Amino acid sequence: MRKKIFTHLCWAVVPAAGVGKRMLADRPKQYLPLAGKTVIEHTLNRLLQSGAFQAVAVAISLEDPYWPELDIAKHPEVITAPGGKERADSVLSALKALEGKADENDWVLVHDAARPCLTAEDIHLQIDSLKNDPVGGILALSSHDTLKHVDGNSITATIDRKHVWRALTPQMFKYGMLRDALQQTEGNPAITDEASALELLGFQPKIVEGRPDNIKITRPEDLALAQFYMEQQA
Repeated sequence: MRKKIFTHLCWAVVPAAGVGKRMLADRPKQYLPLAGKTVIEHTLNRLLQSGAFQAVAVAISLEDPYWPELDIAKHPEVITAPGGKERADSVLSALKALEGKADENDWVLVHDAARPCLTAEDIHLQIDSLKNDPVGGILALSSHDTLKHVDGNSITATIDRKHVWRALTPQMFKYGMLRDALQQTEGNPAITDEASALELLGFQPKIVEGRPDNIKITRPEDLALAQFYMEQQA
């Protein structure tokens, strides 16, 4: 059934071809165990169960031995695409996997595979907040800490935190606009997320304040924190 929750449809994209070196684990972090499942299973279940998306396109490394073993890889609303060397390459590959399915003006929400605590509440808040915006935007958190500009290990300035937000995901943009932006900025090392590709072309994505429990698993201690947040959410 097509879940048209407003004028245009929504699709999810999950880049999941990274290796997660900082976890110091024997496998990519998206396949580490968390509360009885792998991290990526929790992430995809959150997206699928939100009721917001037509399908979820997941970009997976061609050498990945773990993905084919997961039942969720065979879910009828999950589309597998080949992953790329960089995040932007994987996102672009997943967008290409949606060609012929997504309309140019449909919305795409790109979400990190290692953010398993995303809530349906935040998904729908983001969609409702941005559905009439000409560009789109991202979930983000304002900074509560004092921020320092550092050169080497020396502080050179204190940054006004009123103007600094921590970027989260999902990041929500029009299908055609995001595809074109990633193609035009392909190979640029400044592209660290989807919003930065749009920014480089002169667009100004919006900010939607998200929940602080939407953490990204990066280091070993993050697994315990993610499990705590999931228990609290339940």
